[in-house]
Amino acid sequence: MPVNSIFGVFAKSPIKPIQMHIDKVAACSELLIPFFKASHEQDWIKAEEVRKEISKFEKQADGLKRELRLTLPKGLFMPISRGDFIELVNRQDKIANTAKDIAGRVLGRQLQIPGEIAEDFITYLQRCIDAVQQARKAINELDELLETGFKGREVDIVTKMISELAAIEDDTDSLQIKLRRQLLAIEQHHNPVDIMFLYQILEWVGQLADHSELIGTQLELILVR
Repeated sequence: MPVNSIFGVFAKSPIKPIQMHIDKVAACSELLIPFFKASHEQDWIKAEEVRKEISKFEKQADGLKRELRLTLPKGLFMPISRGDFIELVNRQDKIANTAKDIAGRVLGRQLQIPGEIAEDFITYLQRCIDAVQQARKAINELDELLETGFKGREVDIVTKMISELAAIEDDTDSLQIKLRRQLLAIEQHHNPVDIMFLYQILEWVGQLADHSELIGTQLELILVR
């Protein structure tokens, strides 16, 4: 998006660029489901196609992040400070970067999730994506918060969303612990190097939820200021 056009977006709503950015970020994370489906089926051509889609959305998100930093007015007169806007977009951006890193690492090694834990892994992955979607829902409430002056019922709605986001992240922690135990039980039957990378993939997938919860934390700070 050209700089002039994003200035036009700010003229309509200074919140809109943040929402545009998290849409791209969420698209990156959602594509991990078809990506891991392709890897499970050893369809590495399809996996590469999905990885390219993830990379495309990540680049678009990165472009929006840079433009936002360049065009966000320094004298913005709003309940949200310029620094808070930039912190939000930085935290959102980490989700897209993590999704791209996961796809790149799995494809680079043609790494497969062991069949013994594949079903539980997809449940875990989906729950982490649920966290991203919950963060996206909360960010999409910023327009309403602005209209109400960060007061009243809308604050309660967003506060509840943030609490739900924290609960989802707790779920992902429990699911990751379960998967680590399952992986430990079967690791002697698999390539040791692959096992090392699988533990890393579990960690990175969990970071999708961790970064999402930090978005909620940042929103909480904004609400109490």
